[in-house]
Amino acid sequence: MESKVNAEKRIVYACSGCADVGEIADQVGRKLRRDGFATPKASCLVGIGAGLQSFVDAAKAADTVIAIDGCPVGCAKKILENIDIQPNSIVLTTMGLVKGETPLSTGLVENLANTIQSQFVIS
Repeated sequence: MESKVNAEKRIVYACSGCADVGEIADQVGRKLRRDGFATPKASCLVGIGAGLQSFVDAAKAADTVIAIDGCPVGCAKKILENIDIQPNSIVLTTMGLVKGETPLSTGLVENLANTIQSQFVIS
């Protein structure tokens, strides 16, 4: 199991777009933070997009930055690239979700969060 120290140095940013997959990305990001996989501190993608320095600084100080986008448009990833961060990029439509056809469910959010966590587990 990972230590809390690792999670405190990892930030997850998620798309919150108007499509169903954007809503799911947002909920997955929230679950990952709530479950302690990543820090809940200063993980505001909109703050970065607005150019708020404290949010930009927090992103740049993280050891691991993960962008979860609902679709290939990649808004979360692009916002982070605009501040010279190359995030670990996850696109939910490459994980079997279909934009406009994937209803939000607790089980889906949990499965996606578990899949994402398994990609970053440090033994």
